[in-house]
Amino acid sequence: MTLAVWIPLLLPLLAAPLARRLAEQLAPRTAALTLAATAAALGTAALASLGLLTVTGLLHLPYAAALAHFTPARRLPDALSGTQWAPAAAAAALALLVIGALAARTAHHQLADLRRARRATGDAPAGLRARLRRSGPAALTVLDDHRADAYALPGRPPRIVATTGMLAALSAPERAALLAHERAHLAGRHHLLLAAAEYAAACHPALRPLRGALGYHLERWADECAAAEVGDRALTARAIGRAALAASRAPADPRPRLAPAAAGGPVPRRVRALLTPGRPRSRRTARTLAALALAGCLAAAAVTTAEAGHDLHRAVETAQGERPAPHH
Repeated sequence: MTLAVWIPLLLPLLAAPLARRLAEQLAPRTAALTLAATAAALGTAALASLGLLTVTGLLHLPYAAALAHFTPARRLPDALSGTQWAPAAAAAALALLVIGALAARTAHHQLADLRRARRATGDAPAGLRARLRRSGPAALTVLDDHRADAYALPGRPPRIVATTGMLAALSAPERAALLAHERAHLAGRHHLLLAAAEYAAACHPALRPLRGALGYHLERWADECAAAEVGDRALTARAIGRAALAASRAPADPRPRLAPAAAGGPVPRRVRALLTPGRPRSRRTARTLAALALAGCLAAAAVTTAEAGHDLHRAVETAQGERPAPHH
């Protein structure tokens, strides 16, 4: 357990850059799913390792040892001795408290943002005019605001929010492309992928860069869906560029963190990708090696976490006076 429990805490330092590099060589949908899965898997493994370290330290306390029914003549093996594990266990416990606080703060901000946006777009106070129409599977809420803004608001029901300023800045075909982009965000449940990356970043600092990379590839995913729906990549690129330009002239109120928007992210890069379709050029061998390396990191995180948990279980059985199961 001594080595296995540390590996999931070190792997994000290698796996996160690998995932970002690999994502640049994949189609947008595949890239976004790869980044979200990597963040969730590595964040969970790091959290589990911190939990195992904390439990190991707690089991050296007399009260916890009594609750675990350790026999008086036995203790945890030397590899788990209290003097060796006490500093690590204390640091792990502190890290768990910090992660819990960060996760709670993230959840609070996300829910508050969504509630505020829902009130402004449908459950609005008197004086705010919101016209509700249908836009495919999601309702379109048009806010009477000269500032240009548009985004996909998750919830029940999901909504596409656009201001009169944004709709006035675009032609009818461009509005169709913009709405198709926002519908793609809602249909793909992109807010769930963004949430996964947010909480994973709270679990390990090395996973924070994945949030920005994921946001870009989610926008690219929606761009491609919009281009396929309207059947014109140049029109979609023009709609995104004009929407971003209109939004920059008179910035609107901050939108919810889990509400993706067509005018967000590195717009010039997205426009260039739409106008030059096709997967980024890369050597197949390099892409395959990067994918194998990332898969190896994720497998190692899962295996070492399970191994550390099994080792602790065996140590506890030994301290309880039971004969541990054979180790394979």
